[in-house]
Amino acid sequence: MEVKERILEESMDLFLTLGFKSVTMDEIASRLGMSKKTLYTHYRTKGSLVDAASVNFCEHVCNGVDDISASESANPIEELYDVKKFVMQQLRGDNTSPVYQLKKYYPEVHRKVELMQFDHMDKCIKRNVERGIEQGFYRDNIDAAFVARMYFVGIQGIKNISIFPAEDFPVNDLYDQYLEYHLRGIVTPAGRKILNELTDTNHE
Repeated sequence: MEVKERILEESMDLFLTLGFKSVTMDEIASRLGMSKKTLYTHYRTKGSLVDAASVNFCEHVCNGVDDISASESANPIEELYDVKKFVMQQLRGDNTSPVYQLKKYYPEVHRKVELMQFDHMDKCIKRNVERGIEQGFYRDNIDAAFVARMYFVGIQGIKNISIFPAEDFPVNDLYDQYLEYHLRGIVTPAGRKILNELTDTNHE
């Protein structure tokens, strides 16, 4: 693994575990087993490191989502649950603090990543909807472009901790509820049968 790649991965692990504001360059250098001076030769400021690590992480997650979608090993409904599971694993589960800190203390980086997420999710959900219609699991009178944008708006909305505080709405449960809410609006009776089986499993 190249030095820069290792810096990005180890930094992001710390950011997701402890928060973007909380982690210092000293802590990152210590984790990497290098001097802070050496770290600064690669990234002159913490802000530039946060930017690079966030973009790299977003690309990694998008590539993972693409792999899940490309395999087509699951039907479109199961695919969305597989994607949700993968993303939650990458984000270390229920800790919403790092995302909140990124938005508050590095707003430009947050906006950049959010635009990357939208561009990717827009294509991903459109493909999912089109495949679901073809297979008879989603209604054929829905607009894939509209559904994709509404899905993104909803995902961004449930990240708002002032509306959905984590102590009242545990993140993993919240994402499951949102996904079920999204799907129940677009499934056919055949799709509803699959969804009911999945939600019964998820609620055990």
